[in-house]
Amino acid sequence: MNLTETKYSKFSLCREMLETENVIANFDTSSVSGFASTLSGNRSIFLTGEGSSRILPAKRAIYNLQKHGTNLAVFTDGGTQALEYNLKDSIVFGMSNSGKTKELIRLFSILKKQGNKNLFGITANKGTPLEDLTADTHVLKCGTENAVAATKSVVEQSLFYDAVFSSHAGKAMGNLLEAGNAVKAALELEIDKSTIDLISNAGTIYFAGRNNGVAEELTLKTNEITHKKSDYLEGTYGVHGIEEVMNKDDIVIIINPFKDEEEKFKECLIDGIGLNIVAISSHDTIFPTIKIPEIGYFQNYVELAAGWNILVETGIALGINLDKAERARKVGNEFLG
Repeated sequence: MNLTETKYSKFSLCREMLETENVIANFDTSSVSGFASTLSGNRSIFLTGEGSSRILPAKRAIYNLQKHGTNLAVFTDGGTQALEYNLKDSIVFGMSNSGKTKELIRLFSILKKQGNKNLFGITANKGTPLEDLTADTHVLKCGTENAVAATKSVVEQSLFYDAVFSSHAGKAMGNLLEAGNAVKAALELEIDKSTIDLISNAGTIYFAGRNNGVAEELTLKTNEITHKKSDYLEGTYGVHGIEEVMNKDDIVIIINPFKDEEEKFKECLIDGIGLNIVAISSHDTIFPTIKIPEIGYFQNYVELAAGWNILVETGIALGINLDKAERARKVGNEFLG
């Protein structure tokens, strides 16, 4: 992806993706200190939102907390299912770029009536219905997104949780400038045309990988950007039954494959079905691999950027207007009260 070429620069989506470098590099970790100070006691912490405002931010946060060890009990689900949970004594963070996502507004309205005084919001706009319901609301600095698919805002949302939980643990997040550079490098990687042809011609585009939000978020973006069918295969789900309904014209894109599972994926999916597998990874795999920089704690953002790159190239190859969707909306379910 190169903004010196019109085929990219004419789309807001491409410009917004490439703005992610500066969103990361300029993120102000001190802006979340007040939120980090609320994480006291033994109460559960619930992270909610809809679609892209929950998938990567919440699941990456939980993955990293579990990976590095934590004494916090952190959970996530969507706002409607959360209505069935007892959250009146929980600390609840709700993300909504618009600040008026119906499911979140409904949940926070009920929790506030129940007397929950620990409701916190993250949004891209000031003066929203969400802000009216919270003890405090953080407003993102990434700026407006004109494309239907959310990109740079998703990363800033996730950085918010990174900063909150790192601050609570008394740990530094790492080099944000270096992370921004790595994301830019992944976005500007030249993807082999043969790989894009395989993806463009696939019946279904599957993403596989850890339940840290990356592969699942790319699944959603595949629908919005390429208008093709896509599915997320969590962990090793891809070799635990779904192969029964896969076809040889499908493709699986594995994010950072589990080394111990590569041969099993090959046996079940390549040898057994005849479909293609492509990996996104900083290390060599047995599959055709899109190599990306290794950046440690921020690696998920580099993986996400490489996936965006693939989807942009695929959408352009298919003649898709990357900024528009035929049915999808910028605000999935808007609160109109």
